[in-house]
Amino acid sequence: MSVAVALAVGHLVAGLVSPLASPFLAVGNTAIDLTPHPVKDFAIRTFGENDKLVLLGSMAVVLAGLGVVAGLLSRRSPWPGTVLAALLGLLGIAAVLARPTTTGWSVLAPLASLVAGVAAFRWLWSQAVPAVVPERRRFLLTTAAIAVGAGVSALGGQLLAGRVDVEASRRAIRLQPREKAPEIPFDADFAREGTPQFITPNEKFYRVDTALTVPRLRAEDWRMRVHGMVDNELVLTYDDLLRRPLVEKTITLVCVSNEVGGPYISTSNFIGVSLPDLLREAGVRPGADQLATTSVDGWTCGTPVDKIMAPGSNAMLALGMNGEPLPIERGFPVRMVVPGLYGYVSATKWLVDAELTTFDTFDPYWAQRGWGKKAPVKVMSRVDRPKSFERVPAGRFVAAGIAWAQHTGIDRVEVRVDGGPWQEATLSREVNIDTWRMWRIELDLKEGNHTVECRATDRKGTTQTSERAAPIPDGATGWHSMVFTSVAG
Repeated sequence: MSVAVALAVGHLVAGLVSPLASPFLAVGNTAIDLTPHPVKDFAIRTFGENDKLVLLGSMAVVLAGLGVVAGLLSRRSPWPGTVLAALLGLLGIAAVLARPTTTGWSVLAPLASLVAGVAAFRWLWSQAVPAVVPERRRFLLTTAAIAVGAGVSALGGQLLAGRVDVEASRRAIRLQPREKAPEIPFDADFAREGTPQFITPNEKFYRVDTALTVPRLRAEDWRMRVHGMVDNELVLTYDDLLRRPLVEKTITLVCVSNEVGGPYISTSNFIGVSLPDLLREAGVRPGADQLATTSVDGWTCGTPVDKIMAPGSNAMLALGMNGEPLPIERGFPVRMVVPGLYGYVSATKWLVDAELTTFDTFDPYWAQRGWGKKAPVKVMSRVDRPKSFERVPAGRFVAAGIAWAQHTGIDRVEVRVDGGPWQEATLSREVNIDTWRMWRIELDLKEGNHTVECRATDRKGTTQTSERAAPIPDGATGWHSMVFTSVAG
């Protein structure tokens, strides 16, 4: 019970000073930072966007277990439980102080959590062995009241953290791009034969990030500083961006966490302002080869300046997706989009700071953990039909999937069955070289078990390698395959 009180009070105070100061969330964010890569990859593969909920739930179970242990150790003396409560409080303080968004006020939340946890434990211990029935009844009622108070405090903290009406801010925005993306042709996908729709609906766009709770920042409060190795420092507001020429570009984004054949790839019509134009206005000084960007929650990203400034890069500060302002989970108010690079070096969400610097002087979040610094997207393809272990009719069968090679374009996709000869697939109409491309092929299948594989070749002649490599440090490689069964109709 004292653990619940400590967490609830800390969450309540955090709601007043800063939601990110909640000791529970701070410990969770620190756990994400310290988690080994294989464990993170497993969590992403297994739980997808629910990986954060699983982490928070696991933390709650561990804390509840520690509370039980504290009670068992403190049957004769309150000191074991008191020490454990104090240690948990100090852990919360350390976690909050370690966060990049910590301010002077932030420490109030874990301090309140520590005091409340220790005080609650000491009081509950003093009342835990009442001598007579009325006193037992009073103890149980008081404990129940404390439980209710803890719940109300936690709820109050959550309400205070969400008091900023971000959704109202988002609904008030009207985006009117001066340059609209071309209409998507009807033959840009083979969705009826098993590929994804060419444009990914906003609610289905993949999400992989380190944010335990989605940052909540109104457009009216948004500011971004462009500084560092520049001639003219810029401070931009959301209205500043709206007054600039808005463009709409059809772009595919892919996450480096994508295993071969993985789901973390999506395509959207992004609306925003030209990032190269902004940097030219700031005046990039010679030697600046990295744009270091920061999210409102302190996450950092490093993007090669030459990729941003290259002719036709289509790099932008995105304000919208598919005709509406960015969804909150996808980076509202503003995110960065740089085609051709994996998201961890190109797609900062909830963007608030941009510094021109060098790769030698600054390592962003994932570079500090040994990931590649530049991470261009590799030529890749995936089988979407048939599904793994699917039973399909023998005879004529259409296999289908997707391929991508951003900034270069897909030249061909080849498919083979059971290790036989490669056969060239039919490609969908190309929308642009910064987007995925669909493929289909008609196969003549005999009854029995089969394996289908695919490989793509880009317009530079680079064929997807068969050599298997894990996503870390700079993207997975290998041919995707599906095992399935053909049965008599």
